[in-house]
This record gives sequence, structure tokens and C-alpha cells, in this order.
Amino acid sequence: MKYSQRMNQNNMQKVPLSKRRLKTKPVLTLLAILFAGNIFWFVLWLFALGDDGDNGDNETVVASVDGEKITRQQWMAEMERYYGKETLQRMVNDKVMKKAAKEYNIDVTDEEIDLELSLMISSSEMDSSMRQLGEDELKKQIRSQLILEKVLTKDVIIDEEEMENYYKENASLYNIPATYRAKLIVVNTKDDAEKVLKELDEGSNFSVLARERSVEQVSASLGGDIGYITKNSNVDPAIVKALQQLEKSEISEPVLLRDGRYGIVQVDEKIEGKSFKYKEVKEHIKRVLAMEQLPSTISTEMFWKEFNVTWFYGEE
Repeated sequence: MKYSQRMNQNNMQKVPLSKRRLKTKPVLTLLAILFAGNIFWFVLWLFALGDDGDNGDNETVVASVDGEKITRQQWMAEMERYYGKETLQRMVNDKVMKKAAKEYNIDVTDEEIDLELSLMISSSEMDSSMRQLGEDELKKQIRSQLILEKVLTKDVIIDEEEMENYYKENASLYNIPATYRAKLIVVNTKDDAEKVLKELDEGSNFSVLARERSVEQVSASLGGDIGYITKNSNVDPAIVKALQQLEKSEISEPVLLRDGRYGIVQVDEKIEGKSFKYKEVKEHIKRVLAMEQLPSTISTEMFWKEFNVTWFYGEE
């Protein structure tokens, strides 16, 4: 029996409109899994490199502590233990959703993906791990999530008036301000900031200097990346003001921050603000309201049996 038929047998409960919020959490969960997977596959790439010629083998020493060696094989085994299951799960889910899209005749357009990405960025819910993902990876995961939601909600009927009311009550969600993908270097004094700026003027790489000079540890570990910033973001207003005066790739002068330290910011990407009309987000709203009528425990894994999934870790 197809999943859509099974879902019609579930008891559906409506959530008060005042409690409805933009549904970004499922996408963010997928992105967190993807980040872990990226680490694992990077190590696999190193392993493959080691097997290709004279670059190394499973017994290659990758580190030592007081003479005690850690081999490539030990390293790989530990990475598989921490990230292997999640990575394989993501790969299986990607294939399951592609088959589901074909089975249920589901289409996801580039416009829908761009809308979801814009809404996710404006919600300011990206954590540091997600900021390391490129735009293509983000869009790939959003596409998979949209397929899942469309399959689950294709038989759910939402009243037109209810959708219009949702749009009116949540109009701010669809008025997206200008957004900046930015990097930041924070130092303790203006003199330190001037020295960093001089190095940048002489051709030093911003990300490298952020790792070496920035005293803000989280962004420094990411090469200065502070993600997507809007006027509503929870960052120092001085940073937002500086970004608003820059074009893509430009670097600011030293900016006095509210804690007395100084920052230098760079714009990697600039996205113009946009207000979405009701007809542009109607299908998104319909899907959001429909998802609220479904059980909260729904996941891609519920389709595994339907598409005959087997995997290394046995039965789920």
C-alpha cells in the first residue's frame, strides 16, 4: 500500500494559526547530516589518494604521540565509527527521494529551491557547520527535502482562505531584506586592525588571516565566515552597517565594535532584498500548513520499505 494511502488513515490534528512558524528545521537537520558526511568523504578521498601509487597505504602513519603511532587505517576506522552511518543514511535518502519523485510524479523547480533558500537564510538559523556548505550543496539538500514534503502532502487539502490568512499574518517572513554572505576578522585594538588591513592590501588572503589573527574563535575556525547577514541578524550593528556600504569582494575599514574591539569585514556575496507576493509563495504556504497536519515523527526512512532499501547497518 502506497504511503499516501496509509497517511489518509492517520488522525490529523490542526495547529492554531498563531502557533505556526516557517518550517526550516527539517532542512537544517539534513544539512547537519550533510556536514558530517562531508568530513567523512574528505577522509575517504585521502584514503583513496594513499592507495594510488606511492602516496601511502593503510599502515601509513598519520600522527604520533610520544612515539606511539596512529596509522591511516586506525584513523579511517574512527572516522567511519563517528560519521559512516550518517553519511550512508544521507546517500540512501537521496536515492529514495529521487525514486519517490519519479513514482509520485513530483517536480521541484529551481524557483522553489531559491525561495526556500531565501527563507532559510532570512530566518538566521544557520549554524557554523552549515555555513561551510556551498550553495550547490545547500540546494541539493533543499531539493530532497521538498520532494519529501510534496510526497507527504500531495493529498492534503488546504482552504484558500486559510492560506491567504497565513500570508497576511506572516507577511514579514516574505519580505526578505538585503543579505550579505560575509567574513569577519576581530582584533583587540585599532592598531592591530590597521596591521591586518595593511596585510590585506598587500595581497594576503582574508580567510588565512582570519584563522591566524582573529580573536573570535568560532568565525576564525571557519576562515572568518559568519554566514548570511541581514539587518535583522543577531550580530553587532556596526558589522551590519559596514556590510551595507560594501560591494561584493570589498573589504571594510576597521570597525569599532560594541565590546571595544575592532572588526574588519568582507562581502563574499550580496543578495538584493525581495518581497514575495502571495501568488509567488502560495504553494510554499500550502505545503507548510499541510505538513502541520501530519504526525511529527515522519521521516524519509518511512519510505525505505516501499523502495526495498537494504544497507550495511541492517534493519532500521
